[in-house]
Amino acid sequence: MQGTVDGFSYGLVTPVTAYVMACLGAALGLRCITRSLRNSGSWKPGWLALGATSIGCGIWTMHFIAMIGFQVEESSIRYDVGLTILSLAVAILVVGLGVFAVGHYGGSAPALVIAGTFTGLGVAVMHYVGMAAIQLNGTLRYEVVTVALSVAIAIGAATAALWAAVTIRGFMASLGASLVMGVAVSGMHYTGMAAVSVHLHNASGTSWAGGSAYSLLLPMLIGPATFLLLAGVVVMFDPLLVLGDGDWTRTAPGEDAVTGPGRRAATGPGRRAATGPGRRAAAGPGRRAAAASGGRAATSPVNPPPGQPGSRAQEPDDNGRPAYGRGPSSPYRW
Repeated sequence: MQGTVDGFSYGLVTPVTAYVMACLGAALGLRCITRSLRNSGSWKPGWLALGATSIGCGIWTMHFIAMIGFQVEESSIRYDVGLTILSLAVAILVVGLGVFAVGHYGGSAPALVIAGTFTGLGVAVMHYVGMAAIQLNGTLRYEVVTVALSVAIAIGAATAALWAAVTIRGFMASLGASLVMGVAVSGMHYTGMAAVSVHLHNASGTSWAGGSAYSLLLPMLIGPATFLLLAGVVVMFDPLLVLGDGDWTRTAPGEDAVTGPGRRAATGPGRRAATGPGRRAAAGPGRRAAAASGGRAATSPVNPPPGQPGSRAQEPDDNGRPAYGRGPSSPYRW
């Protein structure tokens, strides 16, 4: 017998709330990834672990908030406690593989493909482990093509979100990437739920040891939600994540970690042009001759002989001392 499945028993309340939680976890996680990449002095493993945990908690929270609205009219639904907790651990661990891949290898194409694949698989694995925790008077069956589509959506959107996080700087870029990541998680979830069908058993009145959506899921959601709140506080009070584009001092080969590319540009070819051949021409043989003679002959490169018009060194006076200046009335003497 086919069961009647309703994934929106509370209307738009559960999907909208679930999407917001997915975006929150993704925003915190992607900002932590960006923090570890943009600042060479940060403790990279710590920031990447915080990012992976934030994304994993966001995925898990999104899934089970959405599952509160999942009902089968002909059967009550309960959840296995062990598999529910395992789904959270799987989400953090598998997403962590992708996060650490992009954190250590940067935004290269191979690193993004590997990281996006692991992150998307983390979303998918968490979803189906969480679905395995469902206990009801029936059997869940899945349409293979729709399941494959849900996994492809998760991998593609996760890769795009990671690319935006490591390539585009600034808070708004991370915010946009988190919205894309939220689409990945929510899109994967509801596409996967569209593949579900329930085949009811003939027997009725079966009881299970698990908890209902209210008695189990709502209390369990408090933990990850609290973690996301604390992670948000950490990110909020980190100055390099709050200030925006001007905060990053990324040290790359050939760049000064203090002045950075902007300062080097100010002292680069443009400044060299001002002190290049043109300046050397002005400080040519005449100036060098003056330096060689102790700085006394600060004259132009071509100086007429003494006594000729235009010469600064006039004929010696009656006392045998040469006068300095144009004409015999110059007050300057050597």
